[in-house]
Amino acid sequence: MLIETEATPNPATLKFLPGRTVMDAGTRDFATPEDAEASPLASALFSFGDVTGVFFGRDFISVTAGPGVDWRDLKPDVLAILLDHFSANMPLFHAGSAGFSVPPESADFGDNPEDAEIVAQIRELIDTRIRPAVANDGGDIVYRGFDAGKVYLQMQGACAGCPSSTATLKNGIEQLLKYYVPEVTEVRAI
Repeated sequence: MLIETEATPNPATLKFLPGRTVMDAGTRDFATPEDAEASPLASALFSFGDVTGVFFGRDFISVTAGPGVDWRDLKPDVLAILLDHFSANMPLFHAGSAGFSVPPESADFGDNPEDAEIVAQIRELIDTRIRPAVANDGGDIVYRGFDAGKVYLQMQGACAGCPSSTATLKNGIEQLLKYYVPEVTEVRAI
């Protein structure tokens, strides 16, 4: 089995491509070892002590290393864990645990029903134009709310904590949403 790696815009994060589906639906972001307890694979990656984040996408895993960690030292260990896991066809999650991230609808700020058409346009743009581009960089972006012209988004995976995420949010995503949805005045990360 060959696992490819790709750099991401976040220098602390590498994207690992096992050549198979990782998540059948949704994504899952693990920001702490406690979050990772739902997944044997995420737990194993956090066990190194040098890993500060694990993200499961459709066909990739992004791993974020802590400050000062050299990927030349950590990468072989991460690859070994991933190879063992996928070669043995081990489950991604422990039985009975939630294998997907919280559905965006259940974590929203509670959009105003009068904004339903605007919110539908924003969600469609995020799902069709923004999320695929963000996934290419090893992360995800999740809609969290719209209020008084402001769109609230959550960055996950390689995008969370990325030095260029603010520029991406303001110069890319905000401009795209403002262009197609004139009611949008600002985009904020939460």
